[in-house]
Amino acid sequence: MLKEIMDNSKNYQPGLSIDCVIFGFHDNQLKVLLIKTPYENKWSLPGGFIPLDQDIDTAAVTVLNKRTGMEGIFLRQFATFGKVKRNDEHFGKAVLEHFNIPEEAGKWFRQRFVTIGYYALVDFLQAVPQKGNQQEIIEWIDHKEVPELILDHAAILDKALDTLRTELNLMPVGYNLLPEKFTIPELQKLYETILDRKLDRRNFLRKITNIGILNKLDEKKSNVAHKAPNLYTFDKDKYEEVLKSGLNQGW
Repeated sequence: MLKEIMDNSKNYQPGLSIDCVIFGFHDNQLKVLLIKTPYENKWSLPGGFIPLDQDIDTAAVTVLNKRTGMEGIFLRQFATFGKVKRNDEHFGKAVLEHFNIPEEAGKWFRQRFVTIGYYALVDFLQAVPQKGNQQEIIEWIDHKEVPELILDHAAILDKALDTLRTELNLMPVGYNLLPEKFTIPELQKLYETILDRKLDRRNFLRKITNIGILNKLDEKKSNVAHKAPNLYTFDKDKYEEVLKSGLNQGW
């Protein structure tokens, strides 16, 4: 990948890159998608460089697709990271030799890069990554068991998680992350997993009901040991309406 970019570096915006934080939720687990390259002992977020002929948002989709094979992921821009020496020595001699890039040509990679962060929340059983490079490892890793990351990727990940938690107060989540029919405890557990804290059951029920995005079904969950809870579905039209207008509450 680096060799391809080096050969066509005139087609990429110098000094600017994109890093994607892709969170995955399923069955009360929150994971993050990480990549390990053959020339680096540390892991990284899916990232890349920006084609000159693409808008930033389009470039983010391109970068994610090239690194992971994923398509149709809605990415949200959340922050820019630009410490002066954030990428000093990252593309060192060993990396250039691995890709057979002359040292002089490798100066393009050694320039100061400011990176734009994007994040998404998906079902990690539905969003199956594909290797962009057969020598790379790409895995969903529990967000509490993240190994050492390159550059400032740990700070980027932390900022993305803070942003995700903050935006739970601004927009609903759950559509495409839960079964078509679900219970209030299952929806509450989704919020608790992302927020990493317990929520009061009655307060959660009151707040989520007041949003008006749920349809209560005349059905109860089967095969449960205790009293069967009611099943719900999302009202897709109202859900989309709230996504556009936003929320104004805390959890």
